[in-house]
Amino acid sequence: METRLLQTFATLARTGSFTAAATELRLAQSTVTVQIKALEKALGTRLFDRVARGALLTEDGRRLLGTAEEVLEAESRLFAAAAEDGPVTGTVVVGAGETLCSAHLPLIVAALRELHPEVEVQLEPRGTSAALTGLRSGQLDLALLLEERVNHADIAADRISAQPLDLLCAPGHRLADRTHPATWEELAEEDFFLHEQGCSYSDWLAGQLQAVPGAQPRMTRFGSIEAARSCVTAGLGLTVLPHANASHALEEGRLTLVAGPPLPDVPIHLAHHRRRQPTRAARAVMKAVARHFEQG
Repeated sequence: METRLLQTFATLARTGSFTAAATELRLAQSTVTVQIKALEKALGTRLFDRVARGALLTEDGRRLLGTAEEVLEAESRLFAAAAEDGPVTGTVVVGAGETLCSAHLPLIVAALRELHPEVEVQLEPRGTSAALTGLRSGQLDLALLLEERVNHADIAADRISAQPLDLLCAPGHRLADRTHPATWEELAEEDFFLHEQGCSYSDWLAGQLQAVPGAQPRMTRFGSIEAARSCVTAGLGLTVLPHANASHALEEGRLTLVAGPPLPDVPIHLAHHRRRQPTRAARAVMKAVARHFEQG
């Protein structure tokens, strides 16, 4: 039996949808259907009930799912063990939001190449939801998540650092030279240019502004940090960014800090799927990531 059938089984069981499973596995929906039918024929039992809203596990499907996941985990351990000898080589696909991709991952990759030149790192910009999907489907080996906490039974996540946040404006903005901190009520009257929805720290700030009684904060969300930063540099309003993403603009005088309410640090978690044993190359990347933030 091909283990890819078991991967399709596990993915369909988790998503409950042939369409969603096909998207996650990067297969045609008809291929997912064919693979599930082939597995059901091989096992001699029906694994799913096809219903209008998707696919529901049958009693046998629920009973066999755990065993299928154990086989997939054993396969992962087998390949990891086979690669233990010799130099560290291989490709590691890492998912992370733009915040981390732009400020940290290039430095991590450069340091890794000095130690393990035969390890190739592929970076995929992904928000938290897409990164978790990638870990579950096997499209990603590792993910860096900017979240307060990561609580998913199938995802192993270690908090490795935290990023301080900066409230920012252009030097000519009226809040630039404040000698006393602006209040949330005052900030709610300003224009804000923020990273897209799903960005944990931008969503947090938006929530604080929207919680001001009677306020109707003006917020523009961008899919690019650079776009938001450029609007603020032009004097159009305020933004919030991790310090690492603002440090160059602060040093060059294009942005300045705004005195305001205390801002929380944003935790960084390094995550992988619990049922997939990280390869030697993936472990080398994990060490490089941890070392970067420890030094940082």
